Amino acid sequence: MKRLRALCLSSVALALFAFSQTEPTIRVDVRLVRIIATVKDATGQLTGDLAKTDFNVTDNGAPQEIAVFERQTEMPLSVAILIDTSGSTAKDLRYEVDSVNRFARALIREGQPKDAAALYSFNWEVVKQQGFTRNTGGIDRALRLLHGEAGTSLYDAILLSSRDMQEREGRKILIVVTDGGDTVSRSNFNQAVEAAQLADAVIYPILVVPITNDAGRNTGGENALTTFAERTGGRVFVPTVGAAMDRAFDQILRDLRTQFVIGFYPRDVPLTTDRFHRLGVGVDRPGHRVAARSGYYGEALDDNRAPTSVPGSTGSRPADETIRQHKTVPPATKKGRGP
Repeated sequence: MKRLRALCLSSVALALFAFSQTEPTIRVDVRLVRIIATVKDATGQLTGDLAKTDFNVTDNGAPQEIAVFERQTEMPLSVAILIDTSGSTAKDLRYEVDSVNRFARALIREGQPKDAAALYSFNWEVVKQQGFTRNTGGIDRALRLLHGEAGTSLYDAILLSSRDMQEREGRKILIVVTDGGDTVSRSNFNQAVEAAQLADAVIYPILVVPITNDAGRNTGGENALTTFAERTGGRVFVPTVGAAMDRAFDQILRDLRTQFVIGFYPRDVPLTTDRFHRLGVGVDRPGHRVAARSGYYGEALDDNRAPTSVPGSTGSRPADETIRQHKTVPPATKKGRGP
């Protein structure tokens, strides 16, 4: 009897072992991918009356089911304002400061109770002048102390502010006020745009063109700013200072109040060795155009063609602290670099 029981137990163990060896492993990426989108109709006007069924989403070409949908969302806003204080901005900086101050006040006054703004400056270094706050007085005081000098660390500013806001809840927006391209960053364009993508941040560059003649403009820097906007779902504004800049900020506010939040859980996505997943977002209405992020970082295939999840960035960080220590002498300015 004991021998029979032992034989039965051995048979069960062998069967379980065989089952465990033959049963396929099913991998499901349960991470919610969230997309912030704005939609314009054929006349260029913002549209806020669309339903979930109007949208379609693809991940690496594979259609996805929309699991989360919010129209005119009440999700809180975290808006980081990055203002260029390089030497070339000195002439117009006081006008830019006035516009930024008016925007910050309108953002907090007209928004949700949890909306907050932060202020960063960048020239040859990146300085967090004011952390996320609803106290616009603190932002105003920091703005009044800014002055222009030396080079432009645009890529470092985008990378560091993106990482600074990565863990914040809700919608995340970067507004970059600058007059040109990068000159002294330790990071590069790809590292900066990757950091913004990982933070789910939408970038709105405000390009104050100091020279209207194409021969004297940093077109490489302007193209980089356009690409930042396109890859994150924002858009570029090219105003002059004063009333034109105020109008640019007003348009950004309208965008922020007319955003759709779309979320999906990736299913049946064809993986490649590239962990950047290409997103497609469209609406089933003729003449309507969607502005949304171009992709996100998710699962990829390793060298053995096995799925692997890589949640973080592989790029190097240009500084240990978001706020760099002030140096006594700025570094020599390098030639501008584009994407």
